[in-house]
Amino acid sequence: MAAIEAKTDTTTLDLETIASTATGSFDGALSSDGDMKSSDGLAEAPAASSSVFRRGGIFPTAICLSKAAIGAGVLSVAAHSAEVGALYQFICLVFGGVLTVVSIRMISTASIETQRWSFEDICEELFHPAMSFFTGFVNVCNCLGAAATYLIVCGQVYVVIFQASHRARNIFLVLIGIFICCPLALARHVGFMRHLAAMSVGALLLLVVAVAWYLGDNGIDESITEENFLFGPGEASVFTYMNSINNLVFAYNNQFNVPQLTGELTPQPSVRGMTKVSMFSTVIAFCLYGVVSVLGVLAFGVAEGQKDSLILDLTPARKQVHVLISLLAVMFSVLTCFQFHVYPVRQFLAYNVRKLRGRSASDCEKTDVSCYGRSMTRWYDIIGALCCVVVMVLIAVVITSLRTILDFIGAFGSAYISYVVPPLWIIALRRKSQGSSFRWFSAEMLFCLAFLGLGIFLFVFGTYAATAQLLMGA
Repeated sequence: MAAIEAKTDTTTLDLETIASTATGSFDGALSSDGDMKSSDGLAEAPAASSSVFRRGGIFPTAICLSKAAIGAGVLSVAAHSAEVGALYQFICLVFGGVLTVVSIRMISTASIETQRWSFEDICEELFHPAMSFFTGFVNVCNCLGAAATYLIVCGQVYVVIFQASHRARNIFLVLIGIFICCPLALARHVGFMRHLAAMSVGALLLLVVAVAWYLGDNGIDESITEENFLFGPGEASVFTYMNSINNLVFAYNNQFNVPQLTGELTPQPSVRGMTKVSMFSTVIAFCLYGVVSVLGVLAFGVAEGQKDSLILDLTPARKQVHVLISLLAVMFSVLTCFQFHVYPVRQFLAYNVRKLRGRSASDCEKTDVSCYGRSMTRWYDIIGALCCVVVMVLIAVVITSLRTILDFIGAFGSAYISYVVPPLWIIALRRKSQGSSFRWFSAEMLFCLAFLGLGIFLFVFGTYAATAQLLMGA
């Protein structure tokens, strides 16, 4: 009997060690909440749970991934569509959706084949720690900026509803950061957000209803003609067209959560499962962005009626009950995005703290030094998460323009994470697995090189376009 108990204890310790590696967090372990893990380190659903909406299921994972993408980007797609035309916007939406599915498939393939669940650990496994640091740094810039845009949206909602001053807006953002963002930032898992994510996607539908209602009450804006609706007013520069693409790159961007969500899939992670997740989440984003683009342009026109975001567009109707409800729903929706963007930042801090402490990805939280009832791993996690919130609040207080930050982040951070890193991983994996039989001119490698070339173009020229337009004051 004692031997059986000893064997059970050993098995439990092994499972906890492997589980901490799969979560890809501080010292390899941001999460250890008691969920069962399989012997290969991948999350399993609890035996008693067979719910379709269980943690790690295809549907809830798709909802979480779609919510990671759908946020502040949906508020500015109509303004960009008004500048470049609905036809160009539709083509970019379709093309961007296809690229997103392909990118997520590449990332999940790399995660599963390397058994690593963060961008930093995958880059170290396939390349070098320097590549891990650079990739993590760009990902942090992407996520910090994106999370800051959600606070900017909250500030816009507050100003529109209460006609508040700039000082009152900043105080409101600080309070939101303390009482809402800080608790959300400390969550161990991304998957726990699945219920809130589903509610927040539904909340954004209220914004669609509010814009449609506004359109019904006021009719099509007088500045709209068939020609400028389809092709834009004709005043757009090449930078304007590029920044429209930057905005959509940001709007579709959810790849920063893919390694973690891949590791949380149940009963075990698979490329096929993540492909289903990516298709489902991308379709949700495509439909929402498409509908909002069309309704927003028809309702607010292609001239001065288009403001920085739909929040400001709806200012004249702010006293109507359904508009007020939709604005509050938008605030709720963007705040639920917060954790999805904080988690990759925590993973980057995890990687660097782990390196400084001389620990490996396989070192679990259970073996770490304990301080006041918590491991040092968890204390570093808490400190890092709170510092993230402070930085995000500071950015939101300083920058008030939503489109300015979205265009730059979409070009610099989102393009690199979504379209540059994934093909590099696949190329490295094939070179490693195929050895001397590796061929650059195989169909898969040629596709990866073409994908990489597109990503570099979006990263370099997109960043230049966003910066140039910003400097020109456009």
